Amino acid sequence: MITLSSVDELRATEAALWKVKYSYPKLFNKLFHLVALTRALQFKYHFMGTLLMDENHNEYTPEFVTPSVTNLYIEEVKKVKDDPDFHILVQIFSESRNIGYAKISMLVLGKSPESLLGASTIK
Repeated sequence: MITLSSVDELRATEAALWKVKYSYPKLFNKLFHLVALTRALQFKYHFMGTLLMDENHNEYTPEFVTPSVTNLYIEEVKKVKDDPDFHILVQIFSESRNIGYAKISMLVLGKSPESLLGASTIK
């Protein structure tokens, strides 16, 4: 998915994520773990985002991964969704829809908004 983001949108999302990091550290740590796992498994961030937001993920489901690995990953997603404060992440992801799941993930990992400016094809 190609997304164009303004620096203001990216900074607003970064600020919202920082608020979660310091106000809801357990929730943020679960999200950070999931983003890092997504990166380590080389799954698309859009796959992660669609699972978190209960969207159709079929197009982004990894094709050449055994179902057992995909199921383990989905269990990790469920741990984030089961957090009592998960609705806060849903709000951030919804408000940041124009940015895209990949750039939100990069912000979670600590990338600066300025480094994410312009067109991106990170999946």
